[in-house]
Amino acid sequence: MTQLTLYTTTGCHLCEQAEQMLNFLQKQHVCRWVAKEISEDDRLVDLYGVRIPVIASAEGRELAWPFTLEALNDWLIHPVSG
Repeated sequence: MTQLTLYTTTGCHLCEQAEQMLNFLQKQHVCRWVAKEISEDDRLVDLYGVRIPVIASAEGRELAWPFTLEALNDWLIHPVSG
């Protein structure tokens, strides 16, 4: 099962939408995920502050907002570099 990290911050309504998508895929046994709060790390704020939510794979691939559930699922199924 694919392990993902969701870069997020408190009060981000787009991040909440991404969490719903990830929860759905987790229930389907497509992935597991953990949230990473960016506000606790200046480096993460610099990297993701204007792009959150961002989903990252263990291999270092990233998918930044905007994305749909379909796009997220395709990103997981077709792990191509780009």
